Amino acid sequence: MVDPIIALSIAAAGLAVLWVLFRPVKGYVWQWQRAMQLTERVLIEDALKHLYDYEYKKWSCTLQSMSGALSIEGDRAAKLAGRLEELGLVKSSGQGLELTDEGRSYALRMVRVHRLWERYLADKTGLPAQEWHSEAEKQEHRLSQGEANALAEQMGHPRFDPHGDPIPTASGELPSPRGISLTDLPRGEVAEIVHLEDEPAAIFAQLVAQRLHPGMQVRMLDSSPERIRIVAEGDEIFLAPVVAANVTVVPLAQPGEVAEKERVYRTLSELSPGEEGKVTALSRALRGLQRRRLMDLGIVPGTVIRAEMRSAAGDPTAYKIRGATIALRKSQSDLIYIEKRDA
Repeated sequence: MVDPIIALSIAAAGLAVLWVLFRPVKGYVWQWQRAMQLTERVLIEDALKHLYDYEYKKWSCTLQSMSGALSIEGDRAAKLAGRLEELGLVKSSGQGLELTDEGRSYALRMVRVHRLWERYLADKTGLPAQEWHSEAEKQEHRLSQGEANALAEQMGHPRFDPHGDPIPTASGELPSPRGISLTDLPRGEVAEIVHLEDEPAAIFAQLVAQRLHPGMQVRMLDSSPERIRIVAEGDEIFLAPVVAANVTVVPLAQPGEVAEKERVYRTLSELSPGEEGKVTALSRALRGLQRRRLMDLGIVPGTVIRAEMRSAAGDPTAYKIRGATIALRKSQSDLIYIEKRDA
């Protein structure tokens, strides 16, 4: 005969396990179900963004392109496409998959949240440029439409994200694509960068390392199947064609704009100890907290800065700025443009 105390203990333990698994809201089973639902919603929203991206670029979206973009197997992509059709968000055509009006509206909401959050990360935080996209990918599935509108209002309703992509308005309005690939810019012509593609991440990292950014003006020096050679802000830059293809530019025809590109750029890092320079501008590649920190230190156009001494390793360098001695790394002083002065 089973001891009643043991039986009660076993029953109590069983009830405790059931409570942990099935209790409302916080039970493991409920959490697992919510996670599965969230995973499906994330896949649906990512698929809609992919479809819209292809539509915007006037490309045909297929199961293969969806599979590659979402890193899922072909069978799962086919099931996902079927689910999107059931929901009335997508329809099949002879060219592949197309968004319905409802699907396009949904996709634009996701694109808007993603690009607004990238703009926020670039302007309001010190997060490195290589991490903007991945962080926005996480946040876009969490922000409601109301929260996105509040964020847009807080930032003054920006028109473009930090990569140069247009941000849809609350009503879903979006301008048509503009510009040409940097690889198509004729030799000798000047153009303004209007967009940097942020995927794949490895190529975007190379563009960031070269300090290229939307708004920068460049001149094509030489173009061949092996390399692209441009000048930007006084520096010669070499890019592989596959990297340069991720840069979109708008050619500039005004003589004044062309003449502007011929002016000499000097950076604070070029000063030797004992030399002085007057700040003329801060590179637009300086963003967010880093830009605000330098401006708070008094590094603004018109400020005279004197190089005092370099560290034994050559970096950082100590500068005299408005009576204070401040150490700056070369990665920072490279982005501060100056006019050299006699000490």
